[in-house]
Amino acid sequence: MPGATAAPEIELIIEERHGGGGGSHPPDGGDDGDDNRSRGPKKSSPRRYYTGIAVGLVSILMFFMALASAYLVRKSGSSDWIPVRLPRVLLFNTLVLIASSFTMEQARQRLAQTFFSSFRRLWLATTALGILFVIGQLFAWRQLVAQGIYMASNPASSFFYIFTGAHGVHLLGGVAALIFVSLRNFEKSQISISMAAEITSYYWHFMDGLWIFLLALLYLGK
Repeated sequence: MPGATAAPEIELIIEERHGGGGGSHPPDGGDDGDDNRSRGPKKSSPRRYYTGIAVGLVSILMFFMALASAYLVRKSGSSDWIPVRLPRVLLFNTLVLIASSFTMEQARQRLAQTFFSSFRRLWLATTALGILFVIGQLFAWRQLVAQGIYMASNPASSFFYIFTGAHGVHLLGGVAALIFVSLRNFEKSQISISMAAEITSYYWHFMDGLWIFLLALLYLGK
């Protein structure tokens, strides 16, 4: 009968219009999980990294300013102060450190221009210069030891070893950061390579300027 077949046809049309039939159409947003996984880890806000490096640099500055104040006070009121003849290799080491700041900035420029091979070469050169500086500082210590000047010889020699040793330890932290940037896969990181290079450069240039200040202070104490 015509009336008997019309009702099922109407019901079928209504079901098709309302998405009937179950799993033939995925719900809206069903692909979000796969899309989020394919996009990789969510990048963190850069403010936390800039705040962290600022706090770290201020802490290091306060530490060395306290040492410098103690150095000047001890030198001015001391009768047993024997000036240390600074090894000439310190001047060479200073040039090496300044050169490392130059190569670092060149590396960052290559990175901004997306010349990744040039960036890695210059970044590696910066790392090598940093290691060379630390070796040069150890060589300066060896020269003083050969002259019979040790940390406990007199207040001037004590401060020399403390200044150069503390700076060297902090600079090794910068070398570790350079190596980290070289080896890290930033595609799976919460920080971009450009941001990591920028933050590392802040620390490195700070250590460069700090060493120049310490060297000038040591020469004034001669």
